[in-house]
Amino acid sequence: MGQQRVVRRTRSIYTQGAEVFRWLAHPARLQILDELRRGEACVCHLQAVLQRPQAYVSQQLRVLRDAGLLDTNKDGLNVYYRLTDPQVLKLLEEMLGAPKAPRCVPGCPCPHCQADESQPPYCCDREEDVNTTE
Repeated sequence: MGQQRVVRRTRSIYTQGAEVFRWLAHPARLQILDELRRGEACVCHLQAVLQRPQAYVSQQLRVLRDAGLLDTNKDGLNVYYRLTDPQVLKLLEEMLGAPKAPRCVPGCPCPHCQADESQPPYCCDREEDVNTTE
């Protein structure tokens, strides 16, 4: 009976691991997670980063949120997403290196990218290439 319990536990660990890799196996979700390592972001910011329609970005966010990898914070009309799973953070760091500083995306309408110039900038690496999808 004890051996059967160990076998079930082992399968469960492998199943959980496979699910994590399944979530990471999609290029757009991987890019979203990479962007969220930099800090929280709203849908319009992620849309500008991925250069994809809002519906597509929202669909990928729903998958990640349903998986328990993301948390949200609502500020007025904006919903900000942040990566909360420490295991996924470690995997991303191993795969992609250390997270970079938050960035503003030219043409992004989000409050972070449109911050008043008299305020300290939300991000500073505008020269970074935004078009890194697939």
